This record gives sequence, C-alpha cells and structure tokens, in this order.
Amino acid sequence: QVQAVESGGGSVQPGGSLRLSCRASESIFSINTMAWYRQAPGKQREWVASNNSGTSTNYASSVKGRFTISRDSATNTVYLQMNNLKPDDTAVYYCSFSYRRRAGSRLADAWGQGTQVTVSS
Repeated sequence: QVQAVESGGGSVQPGGSLRLSCRASESIFSINTMAWYRQAPGKQREWVASNNSGTSTNYASSVKGRFTISRDSATNTVYLQMNNLKPDDTAVYYCSFSYRRRAGSRLADAWGQGTQVTVSS
C-alpha cells in the first residue's frame, strides 16, 4: 500500500513561512487529485486545500491568499506553501492524493502520517 510521506513541518513565528512536501512511499506513475488537511489539538480534521488533476484549485477561507498548493509532476511531489502564518494555523498537517501505480491502473488513495506545524512567538 502506497503511503504519502510528508516533510517540512516545524516551528515558526507568526508572519513566517513554511513549505510542506509530500511524496509517495513507493514509485508511482502519476498523481491525480491532491489535498492537504490539518488537525489542531482538540479539534476535528479539516480540509485546507485541494487540486483536481491540475484543473481546479480550492482553498479553505481561513487560508485563502496565504497558502498555495502545487505539484511537481516530474517527481510526483505535492507541496503546500504557507505564508503569513498565524497561531491558528498550528496543527498536524496531512497530505492525501489519488494515484495510479502504473499507466492505466485503477486510481487508489494514499494518506500520510502528518507533520507538525507550530506557529508561536
């Protein structure tokens, strides 16, 4: 089972930036849809941003204008650029994507274990 592997989390001061990365744990053919979610302490997991096969991108209102979701198709890597971070952005961030293991294979879903982002002065 392919897993999503996140990296790039850490601690940053308010107003700072971080870029999260997400790769497949094994070699895959392509990524279709991709998304980032987050879960703050004591709260439910919430959707942050998603991109549908490169055609449409959507963001939660709380991050719109500050976060950017993107992909590198050559390396099958998904990114989340986070700028002007706020304390309310503190959470564990999770990557999810649908992928094809080989050309023409059925789409499958992958989830990551999460990476911690802490925004504090």
